Amino acid sequence: MKKIKLASLMLVAGCASNSGIIPIGKDTYMVSRQAATGFSGSGTLKAEAFQEASAHCAKQGKSLQVVSTQEAQPPFLLGNYPKAEVQFMCLTDGDAELARPKLKPKAEVSVEVKNAY
Repeated sequence: MKKIKLASLMLVAGCASNSGIIPIGKDTYMVSRQAATGFSGSGTLKAEAFQEASAHCAKQGKSLQVVSTQEAQPPFLLGNYPKAEVQFMCLTDGDAELARPKLKPKAEVSVEVKNAY
């Protein structure tokens, strides 16, 4: 019985994933983190992704410029586990695109309003 419990625990623990740094364009990258289960909550997933992104840029002697972030939304079940994704650029100081991030939540619904007059 202990072997079955241990094997089950190992299967659950093995499901957590980290994409590593993935190039998605010129000087632009993506990194993601996903929890092993829906029971763990999102916790520090986004912070860990930011740390990995920052370290990647620092290794190149460049500065981190966040492009966008995204997190999985509850309910966390049936494979929809807590996940954080960060898209970013590594830019040299003085680059015109290097500025304070202006992150805004994306609207899930857009409404077009036509002038009735």
